[in-house]
Amino acid sequence: MAATWKPWEIQHEEEVVIVKFGGSLKREKSFTNKQKTEIEDYESVSAIPFDTPVVGYRNNTVNTLRLWSTSVPDYDQFNIKAFDKGDYHHALKNVLCHDDLTMVSILYPNDSHDSGKRLRLKQQYILVSASMQDIIRTYKKSSLPFEMFHQKVAIQINDTHPSLVITELMRILVDEEDIEWDKAWDITVNTCAYTNHTVLSEALEQWDAAMMKAILPRNFEIVEIINHDFCVSVEKKYCKDMDRVRRLSIVVDGKVKMAHLAIVGSHSINGVAELHTQILKEDVLRDFYEIFPEKFNCKTNGITPRRWLLKPNPELAGLITDKIGNGWITNLSELEKLEKFSNDIDFLKQITEIKRRNKERLKNYVYKQNPVRDGSGKTIGKIELSLDSIFDVQAKRLHEYKRQLLNALHILILYNRLKNNPDQKIIARTFFFAAKSAPGYEMAKAIIKFITILARTINNDPDIKDMIKVVFLENYNVSLAEILLTAADVSEQISTAGLEASGTGNMKLALNGALTIGTMDGANVEMSEEIGEENMFIFGLRSDEVKRLRENGYNPGELCNREETVQRIINQLYSDELTKIPEERAILKRIADSLVHVDKYFILKDLLPYKEAQEKVSELYQDRISWAKKVVLNIARSGKFSSDRTIKQYNDEIWNLEKIPVP
Repeated sequence: MAATWKPWEIQHEEEVVIVKFGGSLKREKSFTNKQKTEIEDYESVSAIPFDTPVVGYRNNTVNTLRLWSTSVPDYDQFNIKAFDKGDYHHALKNVLCHDDLTMVSILYPNDSHDSGKRLRLKQQYILVSASMQDIIRTYKKSSLPFEMFHQKVAIQINDTHPSLVITELMRILVDEEDIEWDKAWDITVNTCAYTNHTVLSEALEQWDAAMMKAILPRNFEIVEIINHDFCVSVEKKYCKDMDRVRRLSIVVDGKVKMAHLAIVGSHSINGVAELHTQILKEDVLRDFYEIFPEKFNCKTNGITPRRWLLKPNPELAGLITDKIGNGWITNLSELEKLEKFSNDIDFLKQITEIKRRNKERLKNYVYKQNPVRDGSGKTIGKIELSLDSIFDVQAKRLHEYKRQLLNALHILILYNRLKNNPDQKIIARTFFFAAKSAPGYEMAKAIIKFITILARTINNDPDIKDMIKVVFLENYNVSLAEILLTAADVSEQISTAGLEASGTGNMKLALNGALTIGTMDGANVEMSEEIGEENMFIFGLRSDEVKRLRENGYNPGELCNREETVQRIINQLYSDELTKIPEERAILKRIADSLVHVDKYFILKDLLPYKEAQEKVSELYQDRISWAKKVVLNIARSGKFSSDRTIKQYNDEIWNLEKIPVP
């Protein structure tokens, strides 16, 4: 049972709900598709709720997080290799139930093939349907009319993945609660709100219409009704501008656009940083903004100081409390009181000593958990790190736009510099990467391979004399993040400007005393406004410059030919200098081709400015007092980036839920 391996979960079999897939639709001949409809000959899955208590911080409050399971998995019999290839029958053949959909939900099935897409759609729907049925069941116990539903229930659609909640709420209200369509639609729109987390068109989820119709026939029919009514209203508003209607349509070219569904079916659409929200309004969702300007708003992300400072960094938290009291724990803006200590030499030394002890904790973790491996993956030694080196950290999902590749190419430049002059003295660097990639994202996996090749090459080269170390942390998770983020000297936030929605790692690292090297992207913009650009290392193209380059064209090959430093590393990727293993050489060639011929994310364009910014990092680090002053200012000015502020804004401006005072 799930409760045996997560003892804090409480299983509630008495509250099981039934989720339906497939089947055919039945209704009275005189009825339209906007009226009560039944599903016949469907497959049913039982969804069992598991409750996890979420304890508040010293406020006598315990909330409940409800999760769902469809059966009991036998993890020892789960074939992950078959799963990743899309052979789900083989992967699950020894598991209790073939509809054990929630068992693998955390693994993100490889949706580059049809079977993966079907599984992912089923996963999303079972969580949406089970949750929506549970919400309705709970609400009905109040005996309140459904006209008040939106006053008691708020549903926040967190990215496009739960967008089917709009169709599911409509299905339950119309088909099971006998509520007239227009009334049900008003209830749905007033209840639902949508948070957008990406400007990448490929990440704005779309489903094959035929697939959705086969798996969720009634929900798909509801999508078509919603889309028809919306498109008719757009056509009337814009004098039969059919190009606009097509751009805004939820269903087009055999695809269901889930972001469009979320926008049309919600009363609020928000971005998660000021720049991100501006781009949504002016570019990605411009047509929708013109129709619904009142719906759009910004809720800049935040992090909880209890989870990301008080718990993982008790020494630093204790020092802060000794200086300014403990009010910062629940009101992060109180950190501004630390500014007066930014010239206190004793305080700066204490900050530096705490960072060093955190670095030692990470050093010991790496020694035990991350061995040196050869090309076959065999362990050939241990990694010894220097606490005097700059701990440079890039911890985030592996994606080309986040530009782990830019970081890796700069490491290769540093390596070449030392190989050319082994006696040259530089400020020692330890580069940490922590990332996971989607199983079907081949270029992301290629970049991981490049980083591990770099690590193998550099860490085993005696000429480097331990001036550079590269560590790719395995199995990155929140527990490891506590060790990594508190030990970081430098925070890598180097995404292509205009593509990162917000980021929260940037906030966690700054709060724990890491200095940011980054582009003006996502929440970096607001961080620079709060912390001061002079206390960060900002470089590279701005979002408007990126947009102009995309529009006017950009020739990365010409840049390669012009810049000797860039040409050198590209030649290395094409040659056998870094690896003689054929499979690895093919991967490096693929990366080189993508840079020279396309450079979609302007990595080569920003490489030399990034190198210059990194040189400023090394220069400042030699003056430990000046470095520590900036560390203190980063911490002291991080108050805005608390999730307490973010959640309050969501409630005050979107949910409008009544506040309940607690003792």
